[in-house]
Amino acid sequence: MGEGKLAAQVAHASLSAVQDADDRTVSAWRGEGQTKVVLKVDGENALFDLADAAKRAGLPNAVVRDAGRTQLESGTVTALAVGPAEDDAVDRVTGDLALY
Repeated sequence: MGEGKLAAQVAHASLSAVQDADDRTVSAWRGEGQTKVVLKVDGENALFDLADAAKRAGLPNAVVRDAGRTQLESGTVTALAVGPAEDDAVDRVTGDLALY
């Protein structure tokens, strides 16, 4: 996936996860600068494991599947957003991952 495509997928994930969050959390996140950190995982299974961990922790999250209009097959899983939430809560799910 090209860099522009990656940027678009991350944006899709971020916006979708914000829609999953409650208004108070979103308001606090906006007031604190709307932090986003892009990390990498080793494959689709790891991404779904993280999504499950986020769900179990009660964190807003969103898995993105590509529409297949450009570089990828339709349905390809491309990104996961975890949060917005308190930094320590997100770190409990994603803290072991490397920066992209």
